[in-house]
Amino acid sequence: MPRIEEIDLHPWGWETDPEEERFRLSTLDYLTTKTFTTVAVIFKIEASQKEMVTELFKESIARTLSQVRHMIGTIEKDADGQHSIVRKRGTTIKFVVQHLDGPEDTYPSFAEMEKAHFTSDVLGDADKLSHPPMTFGPKPEADPDNSPPVMAFKLNYIPGGMILMLPTHHYANGLVGFTSFIHQIADWCYALVNKTDHPLFDPRNLDRTLFTNLGFETAEASEEPSTETSGSAPAPGRALPVSSPPRHRRSHSLLFHVPKSKAAQLKKLATPADGSWITTYNAICAMMWRVFSRIREPLYNPGRDYTPIFGTGVTLIKKIPNMPERMQGNMQFDINSTTSHLPQFTLGEIISDVPLSKLASYIREMTESVTPKMLAVELQKVAHKRGKENLSISADAFPLMALYITDWRSSNFCDFDFGFASPTAYRHVFGTIPLSQCVVYPAHRGPAGDDEGIELQVTFEEELMADLLNDPEWNRYFEFRGVDTMAEGGMKPKL
Repeated sequence: MPRIEEIDLHPWGWETDPEEERFRLSTLDYLTTKTFTTVAVIFKIEASQKEMVTELFKESIARTLSQVRHMIGTIEKDADGQHSIVRKRGTTIKFVVQHLDGPEDTYPSFAEMEKAHFTSDVLGDADKLSHPPMTFGPKPEADPDNSPPVMAFKLNYIPGGMILMLPTHHYANGLVGFTSFIHQIADWCYALVNKTDHPLFDPRNLDRTLFTNLGFETAEASEEPSTETSGSAPAPGRALPVSSPPRHRRSHSLLFHVPKSKAAQLKKLATPADGSWITTYNAICAMMWRVFSRIREPLYNPGRDYTPIFGTGVTLIKKIPNMPERMQGNMQFDINSTTSHLPQFTLGEIISDVPLSKLASYIREMTESVTPKMLAVELQKVAHKRGKENLSISADAFPLMALYITDWRSSNFCDFDFGFASPTAYRHVFGTIPLSQCVVYPAHRGPAGDDEGIELQVTFEEELMADLLNDPEWNRYFEFRGVDTMAEGGMKPKL
């Protein structure tokens, strides 16, 4: 059995904190996924550093929680049926240290994980690494009516390294806010190690009215208790044309790498002839949509006139003026091809009938369509709704052949200097197979060196995996790095 130490960590200066602080959730918080997220940040360290690293994180986390004040506490129901994060004087956060590097332990080493590209299968069991019940998935413990904790911290020491697990409730922060929170911890670590000035934190980062009072939620800002209920009503961007429950085939999670040089070639291929602007990311998404649709079409045979769904999350912080640098909260909006103003592509068009540049431009237009004015209209539709927790998105509910892309390129944890080291890689440890989904990771300190590019974690049907892995068009740009997670009873693909 691994040695485990668990403490209840107080924020720095908690003795003089207010008796209670409440941080009201915004509608944008409800529109995300109602789940705990389980981020793993992976460091290469020596065994001799363990005690120093543990004490450093204890102090850095305690000091950060005295600044980023909503990241400790529980989510509680307000009198009007909405929810707030509640922090009380004396509230503590779980800080757990697990030693998986003892003489009797057989846990994979950092070197073994690095060789396997840090896939979920080699990282190990999600429950063991994280802090149950704060693991990913639509579970009762994550329901906001059940007083879920906002966050915990767990340091897992492995031979030659450490996996910092960061289980957190998604209602507390989106990708941008969470990345900024971890950046603040890194800055504290660096300052304490190097004895430099302590990092400041602008209190405006906690003021969600900076992006909820811009016309997005004017009704909610002066909201009175409403008798109207939302039940299971879909949120903006959630109404999906599902005539019957999806019958998903057994699928596995695969990891691919896109070298920078290959991405540049793909962007050139997908750039419109008239020179109109697309990003490299748009080109990658377009090729993914085309190849996946082509390979899946014979299996599901929906007809060439079928309109499969493409969806993605759009980060809002750069669309809203004068946001402080480390703004907290969920600042993203999910949009898909059924809810944008753009006409949908048919399966035949996606597979071959339109040039790749048109698909890339479509994806560019879809994300650009999310504007403050558009958000104001969409969010007003649910501003007075009760039961907003029922608005949360679930990629598993998308119909067959849908592709939903989660873009995590801005979570650049590997660029952060923690004083003793910078992370080598990070992963989201799902502990399950996320259906209809692709996760895009930023480049990390990988084996391609200067040509290291983004990575894609994609879910693909078992019976089609060999077709994808042997597809010439796909292999021209995407390098297979291994099976990330195998579904129970599954078989690895033959190359």
